[in-house]
Amino acid sequence: MEPLHVTLMATIMLCSLVAGLLFGFAIVVMPGIATLTDKEYLLAFKHMDGIIQNNQPLFILVWAGSILSIIITLILGIMNLGGTQMYLLVFASILYLLGVQLPTFRFNIPLNNSLQDLDIESLEESEAASSRVDFEIPWNRWNKIRTVNAIFTVLVLLLIFIRY
Repeated sequence: MEPLHVTLMATIMLCSLVAGLLFGFAIVVMPGIATLTDKEYLLAFKHMDGIIQNNQPLFILVWAGSILSIIITLILGIMNLGGTQMYLLVFASILYLLGVQLPTFRFNIPLNNSLQDLDIESLEESEAASSRVDFEIPWNRWNKIRTVNAIFTVLVLLLIFIRY
């Protein structure tokens, strides 16, 4: 089996796992905790994010692995593919890196970090409500963008794989 074939399969698997995680947050986790009070909401998200921030090894493997694998696949694809397949791979790679990873590092992670620094238990109710709005609205907006881009990336990668 060719190296490009192997990396393309690994990239599809890893990007699919990332897309699934983002999709799960968008349609289950965030709507589920949305029914909590402001402090409960903030604490629940802070605890979930704390697992990731404590370097949960499988999460790190999948998330960082998706970035590394799509870059390696892109390099191998540029060297071995031509025409439509190469252009689709370039498009999928750019979409994933700029449409999923960039918003993650530019918006979602800073929002998560600000929540980690917040002493939620000591907040007044009005402060908790304000903190929630400042976090929840932009986090959900960027997560929806990341989710759509991740799913679309996987669809394009699958199209390349089918035609390869």
